[in-house]
Amino acid sequence: VELKHGFYLKTKKEQMWIQVRIGFIALLILALVFLICWITGFFLPLILSIPITLSIVAPFFDVPALKKSGDLVYYSPLFLAEKPKNGKITVHGGTLFDYVFVIDQSLNGRQRSNLIMGDYLEGLVNLIDHLQHVNSENLTIRGTSYILNNRTASKIGFQVVRTDFLPKCLLVYNYINLLVANSLAKGKLTLPKLGDTQTFDAKLYDLIEKRVFIKSMREKLKQKQVL
Repeated sequence: VELKHGFYLKTKKEQMWIQVRIGFIALLILALVFLICWITGFFLPLILSIPITLSIVAPFFDVPALKKSGDLVYYSPLFLAEKPKNGKITVHGGTLFDYVFVIDQSLNGRQRSNLIMGDYLEGLVNLIDHLQHVNSENLTIRGTSYILNNRTASKIGFQVVRTDFLPKCLLVYNYINLLVANSLAKGKLTLPKLGDTQTFDAKLYDLIEKRVFIKSMREKLKQKQVL
């Protein structure tokens, strides 16, 4: 899969300097917060700012590292999957890191939504094609999302299952990260609706049957992006 991703198209040196700058800015912000807290004697802002800063900055380091190790695979610029484990593959929509380097800031909210959903569908088709060639097992593909609705999920072969406790905790911990990512995706300040979070499952064979339909949905969205 050709990965048209702003970060990975850069040289290794450029990638390193981006991460160095992000790390430096994060440390600078925390140092300023600490200084203010030390002067005022009130340290609650520091206690809150450390996990918030870490949750925002972490994807800019974790995702490239996991991609390099092979633990995360991109099937489109905004659709990633973990390695198969116990007959299951966990998929993820793009992180804040991916949104920053993939979404064209000149696009309006609807264009951004079409780009993101189109990328999800493209990644799903590429994942289906890849699994068909390398794996004969009827794997379960699972993803947790607060964006995808039941109707769309059902159309492309997924069904709702109970969301595990850990993914819910991670979403709460990463709320500010999701707030920034969601606002970037919509082109305006938009609060993520964590209450709409659902987990979707599909069997590989069911997705294979839906492949043509998924690809046609992708093509329709691609046409909308051109208009």
